[in-house]
Amino acid sequence: MNLVQAFKMAFKSIAMKKTRSFLTMLGIIIGVASVVIMVSVVSGQNKKQMEWMEAMGNNIVDVYAYSNTGQDMDAIINEYVAALDKKLVVGISPVINLWGEMIVRYGGKTYSTQNWDDWKDRIQVVLGNESYGLCNDYELAEGRELSFLDIEKENSVCVLGGGLKEKLFNYTSPVGETITINGLPYLVIGWYQAKNIEEDYSGIDNVLLLPYTVNRTLNKNQTISDWRIKCTSSSATSEVTARVQNFLNGMFPTDENGNQWDGYGYANTNNDWQQSAQESARMQTLVMGGIAAISLLVGGIGIMNIMLVTVTERTREIGIRKAIGAERRSIIAQFLIEAAVICGIGGILGIIFGCMGSLIAGKFLLDGMILWPDQGIVLGAFLFSVVLGIIFGMYPAVKASGLQPVVALRAE
Repeated sequence: MNLVQAFKMAFKSIAMKKTRSFLTMLGIIIGVASVVIMVSVVSGQNKKQMEWMEAMGNNIVDVYAYSNTGQDMDAIINEYVAALDKKLVVGISPVINLWGEMIVRYGGKTYSTQNWDDWKDRIQVVLGNESYGLCNDYELAEGRELSFLDIEKENSVCVLGGGLKEKLFNYTSPVGETITINGLPYLVIGWYQAKNIEEDYSGIDNVLLLPYTVNRTLNKNQTISDWRIKCTSSSATSEVTARVQNFLNGMFPTDENGNQWDGYGYANTNNDWQQSAQESARMQTLVMGGIAAISLLVGGIGIMNIMLVTVTERTREIGIRKAIGAERRSIIAQFLIEAAVICGIGGILGIIFGCMGSLIAGKFLLDGMILWPDQGIVLGAFLFSVVLGIIFGMYPAVKASGLQPVVALRAE
C-alpha cells in the first residue's frame, strides 16, 4: 500500500464517522486555538508596552539627586555631564513637573493639570531647557525649540505637545499665538508632532513645555532634582549610567550602617526596563503557551482512545490484509496516517478559530488593536498537533500491526 492509498483510506474512515471524528478533533481544535489566542494576546500586550517605552525615548538615562547640604545639584550634574565624552552624550535637560494646578486658556478653551475626570483632557506642564525635546524624543513639527536666551532671560514662551496643540488650536498653526497659564501670557514658539500612544496616561502628547528658569515664579523655586540625559547609543547609555551612578555614590557616601546623610542620588536607564519587559513577555508567553498546551495533550489522549476503538472495530479487516501478505509497517503506517490526518484537520480548524479569537481578543481586551498571530506560532501549533497525532497514534498502530491473522479473522 502506497501513501496515496493510505491517505485516501484515512479520509474515507473519517468521512464515514463524521460526528465521532469531529468530537475526537475537538480537543486538538481547542488546544491549538488556545495556544494561538493566548500567545497572540501576550505578544499584543508586549507590543503596546514597547511602543509606549519607545515613545518615552530610547537611549535615555534618568537621574535623580538631592543634596541635604544645600549644594546646587543642577549646576553640579550639568557640569559633570558636560565633561563627558561627546561620543557618549548628546544632551541633558532638567525635568520638572508642575504638580500644582495649572490652568491653560486660549480663547474659550480651558484645560487643567488637575482634570481627574477625564485623563485624555488632563494636560502636563513641564519645565526644561533647549534640549528637552531631544532628550524626550520629540520631533518638532513647526516653529522652534526653546533657546539658551529663553532660558537665561526667563522669556515667557512655550512649546506645545501635539495633543495639546490640537485641543487648543485644532488644525490652525499655534506659532505666534499667545495662551495664558494661570492668567500669565505665554507666546507659543513651536509644537511637537504627536506620538499618538493609545491610553497615554502619562500625557506625552498633552505636554506644555516652559523654560525651567520660570521655576522661580510658577513653581515657588522648588529644588531641581530630576534630569534626563540623551545618549548616543545603547552601549553609551550603559556606560553613562554607570559613570553617573559612581559620581553620585562619591558625592553621597554611605556610613557603616548604609545611611547617606549628605544626600541621595541614582541613575537608571529605560533600556533596562525594555529588556526586563521583553524578558517578562517571553516568560508570560511560555507560561500561557504551556497552559494551553495541556489541552493539546488531553486531545492527544482522546486520539489514542479513538484509535484503539478503531483498531477493535477493524480487527477483521486487519486480519484479512495480513493474511494476503500486508507487511507490519504498512499496517502501522495506515493507522499513523489516519491519526495524523485527524490531528492535522483539527490543527487547521484550531488555527482558524485561533485567528478569529485573536481578532476578537484584540478588539475587546486591547482597545481595538488588530491581533494577527505570528506565522511561526501558527506553523508550530499545526506541526505540534500533527506530531501529537503520530505520538498518540503509535501505540494503537503497533497494537494493530501485532495482531495474528488467525486471531484477527475470528473476531466478530
